[in-house]
Amino acid sequence: MTKAFGYAAHSHDTPLVPFTFERRALRSNDVQVEVLYSGVCHSDMHAAHGDWDGTIFPDGTVYPIIPGHEVVGRVTAVGKGVTKYKTGDIVGVGTMVDSCQECAACKEGLEPYCLNAATWTYNSPDRITGENTLGGYSNLIVVREEFVLRVSHNAEDLAAVAPLLCAGATMWSPLKHWNVGPGKKVGIVGIGGVGHMGVKLAHALGAHVVAFTTSPSKREDALRLGADSVVVSTNPEEMAAHAGTFDLIINTVAVSHNLDPFVGLLKRDGTLTLVGIPAEPHNSPSVAYLIGGRRNLAGSLVAGLPETQEMLDFCARHGVVSDVEMIRIQDIQTAFSRMSKNDVKYRFVIDMASIKEGQ
Repeated sequence: MTKAFGYAAHSHDTPLVPFTFERRALRSNDVQVEVLYSGVCHSDMHAAHGDWDGTIFPDGTVYPIIPGHEVVGRVTAVGKGVTKYKTGDIVGVGTMVDSCQECAACKEGLEPYCLNAATWTYNSPDRITGENTLGGYSNLIVVREEFVLRVSHNAEDLAAVAPLLCAGATMWSPLKHWNVGPGKKVGIVGIGGVGHMGVKLAHALGAHVVAFTTSPSKREDALRLGADSVVVSTNPEEMAAHAGTFDLIINTVAVSHNLDPFVGLLKRDGTLTLVGIPAEPHNSPSVAYLIGGRRNLAGSLVAGLPETQEMLDFCARHGVVSDVEMIRIQDIQTAFSRMSKNDVKYRFVIDMASIKEGQ
């Protein structure tokens, strides 16, 4: 066992505080990673607050919980059976740290859809011991080799790479599954931590990108991110100008809203894909809208390991990173508060060097 230090919530209504714990001794196929940067995802805040008890977490949140599933770090030790990584390598760890590796989904590189349940980076039972996983708001993490990802960005970009491990992977998977590239018109609904990566990635893939927002003030920024045009979704005229023209619309909004206006913007055989998870369900879309254009309503989870590695390599080649605001771990509660007000452009990232101040 290795002594570790992190920030944990001990109940749904208490703040994250310093927490000393132990990481497991290295198994043969384990990689130990010193956490350099940890992205702050909305999921982290919801998990810490117990917002997903009975839904995303059917068995509830197990406290103490250490969030964090957007990790960039340096390998500090490897198990005797590890062949892909060595001490000193710069790597990433995303939303998963294990899966059964045997079911049809795992064999296809779609580990998030593991038929025997993926092991998430936090608040998930370890497949061998049953102990609760603890995430990346910590000084080190131990991960099965297959779930470690290689990072080839320049050193100065590493903090901005961290959100790619979730926000980037969440957007990359539907973009690739629906064959986005030159000649395709793609809409991204919601210009936040996830949506801004959708705009960047779809643009880098060569698609014609339209950003949808309820905030006219975001128009200029969305264009800077790579959008070819911006639509204020509360403006009926702006929406109507794009009716029936989209191959794919990816909706990142995690608040219940009417989907019909977006379904109506799809071409025949176009697809509206949901990646945001609202606390309350969306109203059912009109069947007539779907039938009338042979349109598709779909959902997509985070990318599997092969897609995530593909995304990281693509981003390194094309200079794609997240727009980030750096914080100290001691300021995580302020970051949560600001996130709840959408007061961040577009992802907080914790400089984990700051955690040493509490040791």
